[in-house]
Parts: sequence; C-alpha cells; structure tokens
Amino acid sequence: MLTDLLPLMTYCFVMSSTPGPNNVMLATSGAMFGYRRALPQIFGTNSGVAVQTFVTCLGLGSLFVAFPVLHQILRITGALYLVFLAWKLSASSLGEARETKPLSFAQAALFQAVNPKSWVKSITLASVFKPVGLSAPVGALLVAVVGLLIGFPSASMWALFGVAIRRALTDPRKQRIFNLSMGAMLVGLAVTFLL
Repeated sequence: MLTDLLPLMTYCFVMSSTPGPNNVMLATSGAMFGYRRALPQIFGTNSGVAVQTFVTCLGLGSLFVAFPVLHQILRITGALYLVFLAWKLSASSLGEARETKPLSFAQAALFQAVNPKSWVKSITLASVFKPVGLSAPVGALLVAVVGLLIGFPSASMWALFGVAIRRALTDPRKQRIFNLSMGAMLVGLAVTFLL
C-alpha cells in the first residue's frame, strides 16, 4: 500500500512546496502578520485544495476534458486575478498591513476556485494518482486527505519563511523590494498560466 501511495505523496509534496500563488501569498502573510495570524489562511488554503481535489476526483475533472474552453476560462480568470493580487501587494507596505488583516479561512479556501496551480494539481491527482481498486468516494477521500496532510507543513514552511524575514522588512526600502518581488512572482506565475 505504501508503495502505491509514495508517488502520490511525492507529487503532493512537490506541488505544495514549490512557488505558486498560495505560497507567495502565505510568505507575504507570514512577513506582514506573523505565523499565528496567518494560520486561518494556511488552514483555508489547504482545506480549499482538499475539497477541490475531492470533487475533481469524483468527476469534476472530466468537465475540463469534455469542455476545454472551461480550462481556458479558468486560466485567463486566474491569471487576471493573480495580476490584481500582484498590484495590490506591490502597492502595500508593512504599516498598511498592520491596519489590515491576512486572508480569512473562507477567502483562502475560495481562492482555490481561481487558482490555476490548484486546478492543475487536482486534475493531475484525479487522472494520474487516484488509486485503482477503490470506490470513487473512498479513492477521492484518500487522495484529498494525503494532499491535506502534506500541504499543511508545506504551507507552514512558506509562512514561516515570511516570519523569518519579517525583521528585515522593518526598513521601508527593503519592504518595498520584498513587496515588488512577491508581486513580480505573482505576475510571472500569471504569465506562465497563460502560455
């Protein structure tokens, strides 16, 4: 059984720990708000991805195969939203962040509906890594739970990275560079989703 789960676990780790919209936003939240205040966003991100994976494994992914235009719409919508987030992030400062708050659990969970990387992950999990021989609901639940268990420490790592550099960001110039860098990463991700 473990040998069957190892490729699934490896894929979940790679997708959860590499740069993407969720991780860029989690690093930013960690830097601006600290780990404890970023926890609802971490839980929301992982819960949203788990629900998305579950419903995709149950058959939602087949809609993207049957209607490729849906995938195009998702990519364009997701890319535009990432550009909006990049603009918002690039214009913010640590002082402004102290007056605002990180994404809530619900906002982070709902963001997955327009996050192209989460859709790619969910569709790949459903089409490649869903265990054969299990009923659809049990297989979908297994894949979603494995993703959830691997996603939480990966998301925490990104938020803690933000916390680790937080002190350096008290200098307004360094914080501006950080915000512009994170915004540029989001724009770069948006461009890759359109290619």
